[in-house]
Amino acid sequence: MIAILDYGVGNLFSLRSSFAAIGAEAVVTADPKVIRSADKLILPGVGAFEDAARKLRESGLDLLLKEEVANGKPLMGICLGMQLLFEKSYEYGEHEGLGLLRGSILPFSGKIAPSYKIPHIGWNQLAFEKDVPLWKYVKTGDYVYFVHSFFAEIDGVHTAATAEYGIPFTAAVAKNNIYGCQFHPEKSGSVGLGILRGFCEAEGSQC
Repeated sequence: MIAILDYGVGNLFSLRSSFAAIGAEAVVTADPKVIRSADKLILPGVGAFEDAARKLRESGLDLLLKEEVANGKPLMGICLGMQLLFEKSYEYGEHEGLGLLRGSILPFSGKIAPSYKIPHIGWNQLAFEKDVPLWKYVKTGDYVYFVHSFFAEIDGVHTAATAEYGIPFTAAVAKNNIYGCQFHPEKSGSVGLGILRGFCEAEGSQC
């Protein structure tokens, strides 16, 4: 069973529907008992980094999430949820993230040509940087759907895929049992469902 963490932000129910479409059981929950009993965790997120990080801390789910990850449970962050995995974000100030991955979240503004609209909204190709379970059912060059104004630095260590929007940026990350997608698998059609299926088969119990 997959626990989709409900901390007040995120595209929760479309994610649950996407897992149902591939035959995986998923529940939307903030219940620590359910989260601890889950085989895998999803950290969704839309909106502002500072607000999402504050809600995670206030709910106590930040500490629970770190505890479960330290115990080896697979975790996947999606969009803002991926950004929260990093040490900090420079989204309208400087804000602390979960620190599960090294690096920072930076704005597109000032780093791409004015001809590129912000936020970045649309379909872009993935370029795989390393082989990870997420890619089991998809291939490099496949298109996925992005909606974001900020991006994670490419670190060359945990970057699992890149995409381009004026500049190359991190599209997905992987470190041991931690995964993240800057794009929205639940909005990326059959490719997105394939990525979710790959996560279901990642290290740990089956969904």
